[in-house]
Amino acid sequence: MSVLLETSLGEIVIDLLVDTAPKCCENFLKLCKVKYYNFSPFHSVQKGFTCQTGDPLGPDSPESDGGSSIWGLLSGPSKKSFITDIDRKLKHNERGTVSMATVPATGDPDERLAGSQFLITLGDDANYLDGKAAPFGMVVEGFDTLEKINDAFTNTNGRPLKDIRIRHTIILEDPYPDPPGLEVPDASPTPTKAQLATVMIADDEELEADVDEAAMEKLRREREARAQALTLEMVGDLPFAEVKPPENVLFVCKLNPVTHDEDLELIFSRFGKILSCEVIRDKRTGDSLQYAFVEFENQKDCEQAYFKMQGVLIDDHRIHVDFSQSVSKLSDTWRDATNSKRKQHAGGFGGIASLEKKRHYRDEETYERNGRGYRMVFDKADDRRKATTAPEKDPRRSRSRSPRYDKYDSRRDRDRYDARDRRDAQQYRYRDGTQDRDRDRERKQDSYRSGRNH
Repeated sequence: MSVLLETSLGEIVIDLLVDTAPKCCENFLKLCKVKYYNFSPFHSVQKGFTCQTGDPLGPDSPESDGGSSIWGLLSGPSKKSFITDIDRKLKHNERGTVSMATVPATGDPDERLAGSQFLITLGDDANYLDGKAAPFGMVVEGFDTLEKINDAFTNTNGRPLKDIRIRHTIILEDPYPDPPGLEVPDASPTPTKAQLATVMIADDEELEADVDEAAMEKLRREREARAQALTLEMVGDLPFAEVKPPENVLFVCKLNPVTHDEDLELIFSRFGKILSCEVIRDKRTGDSLQYAFVEFENQKDCEQAYFKMQGVLIDDHRIHVDFSQSVSKLSDTWRDATNSKRKQHAGGFGGIASLEKKRHYRDEETYERNGRGYRMVFDKADDRRKATTAPEKDPRRSRSRSPRYDKYDSRRDRDRYDARDRRDAQQYRYRDGTQDRDRDRERKQDSYRSGRNH
């Protein structure tokens, strides 16, 4: 009766001692049959002594319960562990001895309880385990795999720094009948989230070969530079992380403060056509910061200027020339182009296509142009002043008016006002007469009523 363990470091074939340890063999076989050990880590490696596995999560996981026997899986936590059948004749004096990890029973210290965890000896004469672990098998193939496990780098707790895990378990022969309720999966189950959370360095991850300290420092700086570039891309300072400075732009520094753009352009133009030449100045004071950028049309002209202009005396200052390492201009160009595209594609109102600006029943443009439109409460003061003043006349349409036309215009206005006054006077007179007639009618009615009463 044998079981094949496929580990991340190789295969191990175990022959089971079903005659001397039937209980432990049955538990191990049935756990392998239900794929309970799949993705279980070798959580403890003691060099030249033992390696231990069998807990699907490992003791480092807060969700680990230490593992369970096959009867605990089928019947419940009350049968999580079982009393082992330790044969005192079986010793741990050979490498490759497979034993169940045990703990003493609470009532009887001579009885040992086991669950699912087992260990494999990595050296001979591990007599310390006699009476503390329950042997139930021997490794017959895969000693090279045991050597790889033994050579693994571990932390202070014996946990391999790079995961060593059981990938599959294959039963070559099973003499035991299945207990009631045992369900055999059709395929190997995928690792659970709790199991994936225990991964330190994945067993399929390739570690870097030994390199010298200088190469490691260079690699570290490259990774740090990529991380910083990615950060600048995320905050919008770079169009993309792999952006490179232009190869046709020279950086010129150590300039005299009196050197102007035109002077520098005239000097560098003998090497080729210049697209732009800019001395960088302080935004507040306008003073030169004593460095500039010169952009050539061709890269070849830029390279020639780089070799010829280094250390040249300009305005009593020896300049320093180098290829530009700045991408700020490229970044600004990219940002401006992106913003313009956004404005072009933005529809509706406020850049949102689904919104439409509210319209009034009057012509807004004409109404606001005359200073009577609806205004926002946060309009600037000069806007308010413009709104209250009369609109300026087009000088092209203005022309002089003769005194005769002015006299006629004033007479027309006076006649219009006189006619309106006469119309108002007639209206008031008619209203007063109507009120007088109403009062006379009321007096006659009152006198008529009083005469009848007498």
